[in-house]
Amino acid sequence: MWDGIPANDPFGGWVYWTRFAPDALERAEISKGASTSVFGDRALSGAIALFSKPAEPLRFTGGYEFGNKNTHQASAGFSHLLNHWAFSTNARALITDGYYIVPAYKRGTSDTPAGVKFVAADARVDWLRTPESRLFLKFDMLAEERANGTALVTNSTGLGGLSAHFHQAFRTDSLTLLAYHQRAQYHAVFSTVAANRNSERITSWQRVPADATGGAAMYRLNRKKWNTLVGGDFQRVEGESKDILVPTGVRIGGGTQFQRGGFAQTDFTAGSLRLFGGARVHSTGTNNFLNPSGGWTYGNKSWRARGTVYKSFRAPTLNELYREFRAGNAATLPNALLKPESAFGAELGVDYFGELGRLSVTAFRTEVDQIITNVTLLSTPALIQRQRQNAASALSRGVEANWSYSWTHLRAEMSYLYADGRFANNLRLPQVPRNQGSSTLTWTRKGTVLSGGLRSFSLQLEDDLNVFKLPGYATLHMTARRQLTSSLSAVLAIENILDREYVVGNNPTPLIGAPLLWRAGLRWEGHFHK
Repeated sequence: MWDGIPANDPFGGWVYWTRFAPDALERAEISKGASTSVFGDRALSGAIALFSKPAEPLRFTGGYEFGNKNTHQASAGFSHLLNHWAFSTNARALITDGYYIVPAYKRGTSDTPAGVKFVAADARVDWLRTPESRLFLKFDMLAEERANGTALVTNSTGLGGLSAHFHQAFRTDSLTLLAYHQRAQYHAVFSTVAANRNSERITSWQRVPADATGGAAMYRLNRKKWNTLVGGDFQRVEGESKDILVPTGVRIGGGTQFQRGGFAQTDFTAGSLRLFGGARVHSTGTNNFLNPSGGWTYGNKSWRARGTVYKSFRAPTLNELYREFRAGNAATLPNALLKPESAFGAELGVDYFGELGRLSVTAFRTEVDQIITNVTLLSTPALIQRQRQNAASALSRGVEANWSYSWTHLRAEMSYLYADGRFANNLRLPQVPRNQGSSTLTWTRKGTVLSGGLRSFSLQLEDDLNVFKLPGYATLHMTARRQLTSSLSAVLAIENILDREYVVGNNPTPLIGAPLLWRAGLRWEGHFHK
C-alpha cells in the first residue's frame, strides 16, 4: 500500500517498484504473517505499507546519478504549505543499457543486454481543514520500457492512478474513507530462440489493458484498555489479454473480478498481557471466505513473548486465469478454472529489547491448500511448457531471526531465515531457498554515512519437478553518503562488489543475475524562504 492505497497491478497483482522514489518516502512498515483479516486477499502472507514524506514550506529536492552500463538517473521534488493546503510533487527518470542475462559461454547473436528506461511521477494536494480533519487527492503515473535480453523481446507499461483519502479524528475515535481508480496498459513481444542462440523468431504480440476501482471505510475506537477497528472494502478489476499469434491467429482471454469484504479487529490489554483478535468475511462473487486471526503478547520493556494463529486466502489474478507468457523457450499457460488458495498458519516468537540492541526469533508453520503454482506439462531441450494449476497442498516450516546492535558510530544488523517449503508429494517449493540471510554494518559520523552488507541464499529449485537447480550464492554491496553543504550531498552505491556470476533461472538456458553495478551522483535538498 502507498499512503493507504493498494499499489498492486490490477491485472497481475505484482508491484511496479519503479513507481516509488525512495527519497520521497518517509518510512515503510512491514506486517509479517497473514494480514487478510484487514487488508484482503493480496495480504495472504503479509503487507507492506509505504508512506510519503509530509509537505514542508517551499521544500525543493533534486538529484542526478550516473553509473556503469550507461546508467543515468534524474529526480526532482517540490512541496509547499499554504494556509490549510499542502502541495507536493515528485518525479524520477532512469535509463540504463542493462546487462546480459545469459552467461558468456551460452550467448549467441540473438542475445542483447536487458535494459530499462522509465519515468515516474506523482502529485498530491492535501486539504488540512482542521488538525482533526484532512483530505488528500493524489495522482501518479508510470511509463516504462524494458528490453528482455534478446533482440526481439521487449515489453512496455503505461500506468496511471487517481486516489482520495479522508481522515476525521474525534475525541477518542476516528473515521477513514478512501477510494481509488487505476488504469494500466501492458505490451509485450514474445519469441523463440534457436538452440545455438544465433537466430530468433517472434511467436506473438501481446496487449493487456486493465483497470481497477476500489474503496474502503474504516472506523477506529480507541479506549484505555482496548481498541477496535471495523470496516469494509470492495474492488472491481477488469482486464483482457489479446495475443496476435505468428504466423496467424488471435488469442483473447479476460474477464471481470468483483471482491468485497467486511472486517473487524480488536485488542485488549490486561497488565503485561495483550490479546488480539480479528476476522474478515469476504466474497469473490463465486466463493465466500471467513478469515479469523488471533494472537497474544506478554512481556515488559526488556522482553516479549508472542504468538498468533490465522487463516487466510488469495483469489487467482486475471493474469493467472487468462494470460499466457513466455520467458525464452519456457511457456506458461493460463487456467480459467483456477480456484482460490487458502492458508492456515501459526507463529511463536520472542523479542529482547536492550539499551543498545535487539534480538527477535520467530518459529512458523504455514499450510497452503489448493496452492496456485506452475505445473510442468512438457520439458524438452527446445521447449518447456507449464500451466498454472491448483496443487493439492503445500507446507512451509521454519525459523526467522533478526539481531541489531548499536555502538557510538556503528550499527550492525543481521537476519536469517530457514524455510523448508514442500508440496504434499515432498518435492520442494520452486524458488524458495531453504537458507537465506543478510548482514549490514553502518558507520555514521559528522555528515558521513558508510554502509556495507552481505546477502546470501542457499540452493533453490527452479521448477515444480525439482529438475533445474539454482546454486546458492552470496553478494556484497555498499553505499556511501557525504554531506557537502547543508543542502548538497554526494552519494555512491555499488552492488555485487566482487562481480560474482550467479544463476537466477532457466528457460531452459541458464539465466544470470546482475553483475557489478555502480552509480554515483549528487543530491540536493533544501528550503527557499521569502
